Amino acid sequence: MNLKNHILLIIFAVLGLVAFAQTADNGQSSDSKPKTPLAPSFAWKVLSPLGLHEESTIDTLYENYSRRSVPSAVSDAWATTGNLGGEGLNMIFDQRVPMSDFFFRDPLIHWIPTESTMKFYNTRIPMTLLSYNASGGRETAQERLQGVFSGNANEKTQIGALVDYLYSKGSYNNQADKQLTWGFSGSYMGDRYEFQGYYNHYNLLNKENGGITDMLYIQDPAELQGGVNTIDPKSIPTNLNNAHSRFWGEELYLNNRYKVGYWHEEKQEGDTVVKRTYIPVSSFIYTLKYNAGKHLFTDKGAETRDFFSHTYLDPNITRDKTTYWALTNTVGVSMLEGFHKYAKFGLAAYLTHQVRSYTMTADTLDRSDPESLGVDPFPAGINGVDPKKTQQLAYVGGQLTKQRGSVLTYEATAEFGILGPVAGDLRLDGNVNTRLRLFNDSIDIKAFGAFYNEEAPYLAQHYLSNHFIWDNKFGKQRRVNFGGEILVRQTGTRFRASVTNLQNHIYFGADGLPRQAGGSVQVLGLSLMQDFKLGILHWDNRVTYQTSSDDVVVPIPALTVYSNLYIKCRIATLFLQFGVDCDYYTRYYAPSYQPATTAFTNQREMKIGNYPFCNVYANMKLSKTRFYVMFSHVNQGLFGGNNYFSMPYYPLNPRRLQIGISVDFAN
Repeated sequence: MNLKNHILLIIFAVLGLVAFAQTADNGQSSDSKPKTPLAPSFAWKVLSPLGLHEESTIDTLYENYSRRSVPSAVSDAWATTGNLGGEGLNMIFDQRVPMSDFFFRDPLIHWIPTESTMKFYNTRIPMTLLSYNASGGRETAQERLQGVFSGNANEKTQIGALVDYLYSKGSYNNQADKQLTWGFSGSYMGDRYEFQGYYNHYNLLNKENGGITDMLYIQDPAELQGGVNTIDPKSIPTNLNNAHSRFWGEELYLNNRYKVGYWHEEKQEGDTVVKRTYIPVSSFIYTLKYNAGKHLFTDKGAETRDFFSHTYLDPNITRDKTTYWALTNTVGVSMLEGFHKYAKFGLAAYLTHQVRSYTMTADTLDRSDPESLGVDPFPAGINGVDPKKTQQLAYVGGQLTKQRGSVLTYEATAEFGILGPVAGDLRLDGNVNTRLRLFNDSIDIKAFGAFYNEEAPYLAQHYLSNHFIWDNKFGKQRRVNFGGEILVRQTGTRFRASVTNLQNHIYFGADGLPRQAGGSVQVLGLSLMQDFKLGILHWDNRVTYQTSSDDVVVPIPALTVYSNLYIKCRIATLFLQFGVDCDYYTRYYAPSYQPATTAFTNQREMKIGNYPFCNVYANMKLSKTRFYVMFSHVNQGLFGGNNYFSMPYYPLNPRRLQIGISVDFAN
């Protein structure tokens, strides 16, 4: 029986356990608890590592709905290969996620559901959110179909499903991608037993073109075409013509919590019914996580070999396959917040064990004379890399939380590595939120801080492929981050400040190889978000200032601006948002992209930026239907110049008409 069948058996077993727990829970208290109306619909996310709930939203807003179909709109400064669903890197450093254990999928993480983005719903009636977005013609078609379903058997039991199909041919040659993600989830929130879990699977196929061969095709096509100043984007030659990246992955998450407490009986005056309420005091937690990924890079175009500096395994064809899986078990015990008037916080301790496994492309050549084989010898000091590696890791940790209350909430987690390569690792992070009264308004204040001393990811230290090999002995990375955020609701003002200190930071150099900076790098980020309103006229703005003490190691744009000017009104039963928005960031040494490893590499040859990217749109909502019409990149050829690149040799999409619709089916 293969692994996928094992996973399906586990899921069906858990669903059966949920059904049994529901019966047991109801059986203990149904005779004494009066039936109550179902609560309003709500959504939540899970907080690692013990599955605490974090309040979330149900996606039914129509404002700015159209921006989801613009590839560069993932962030106010998004370095991207250009196509919707393509690889990208957030250049707002405060929002960037550090390198993961399987860095190949990091550039695509925005398009993949993860533990931090998965939502669970509790709805009074079954809910289905179905959306479809489209643009382009036959050669440049861009389509995306998404669906989210959630339904409750009762107020405690919920099941859900999701599907996301994205197909885009891209505006330029050899840029197409096709992606399918699907999954299902479930939760049970009983008096004694709680469960929340999901299984997601994704299959992403991206063509890799290595960028266009000459940036003048965009900046000044007349110079390359003998005075002809227009060019069909599909006719621009690219560096790679027959290269693909394929990503497979799956994630299983099963979180179980059994609560121990007592029954509290209360009888209202003049009422004969005794109301019994279960008061949990402590809980025992068990979480199982299975995460797997595969990356396959193929290139059948031997004529493009010069694009790569080295070829180590096969001079005619590249087929680099790297796989990863991790099985994580966490057990914990907690004292719950709120079981007594003096129990103002929750306190938990836990133990985590993880098994990780990696496989890479094996070297099968007789390397006594590699030049006779038409390949390069390995770099000096490297004799090879073990294509298989399994690691055993363990952590102990504790968590302090206060999630109830409107004045003060906080969360702090400490985790220590005790086994395997992570022995000696330390992770500390936390945040505190409060609200203060100022005149006739309230101010929300948030402070956060973190300290990480962590082992370098295995694949950043050891890797073998046709064009890249490295065998490093990197030291532990240290990262200190702290800052705060202030929100003044009445004026629509939000200010955020963060400071990050990086020691032994790992990044990819211009040669595509990982490097570790020997010293410290400080990154300061200041963001101001200010919304203005005058009647139906709205003007929303975000301005971010960043500075890096070493832009060779951490290059970032100094100033990033997003501005959105629109009218918002209601015409009978139609809600309308009509306006224009614009992204802009100053010139900086934007990263390059290496398709063979999906790595964003630092370069010092050219600066990118100083170009506004504007969209004219109309977002509308009628009853439970949202839809939009948009001209993205409307300013192309009108103002701003022709330097519309987000990375060297990777231009942004030209102007195009886009449409989309989303329907909320209440079944």
